Amino acid sequence: MRSIVFVLSFVCFFDCIAQEIISEDRSVKSRYFEDQFYLGITYNFIRNKPDDLKQRNLSYGLMGGIIKDIPINRSGTKALGIGLGFALNTYYSNLVVRELPSGFSYDIGSIGPSFKRSKVETHGIEIPLEFRWRNSTPSDYRFWRIYAGMKFSYVVGARSKLVTSDYKDGFFNTDIDNFQYGLYI
Repeated sequence: MRSIVFVLSFVCFFDCIAQEIISEDRSVKSRYFEDQFYLGITYNFIRNKPDDLKQRNLSYGLMGGIIKDIPINRSGTKALGIGLGFALNTYYSNLVVRELPSGFSYDIGSIGPSFKRSKVETHGIEIPLEFRWRNSTPSDYRFWRIYAGMKFSYVVGARSKLVTSDYKDGFFNTDIDNFQYGLYI
């Protein structure tokens, strides 16, 4: 029994020394990474819309995810970022979407005075790609940064909802463009 305890103690001792040497060696060669979680709130604008289409209420977006930092210089002041996230976007307007047996019908406010609100909502998987420029170091966290990039999104679900004084109607909208993208800074 004593020999087993001695051998285990001996192996654990050398294992600790080996890990210490490896970690010291890695700290000398390591580069500075700044991986980040992101959360965001946006106000969505409808672009290239017909004159009759009016945006109503607060058309918002909520997003969150993680971005992996890939330094492109030794000091880590310049880097690329690639990430994965999820986004919810809503668009309130006077666009009336109806589900028909032959597809979907889109009309601008043609439902009359009983119209209250109409909403199109999308859920998407996001892939942000960004160029990162900063003056931070591994020991100093007070710094400035400029991050600019593109965000690609694949819509995994879309829902339309219509509310009038007479009824409510909601359904999954399958004719939304699945691939979306945008620039940001």
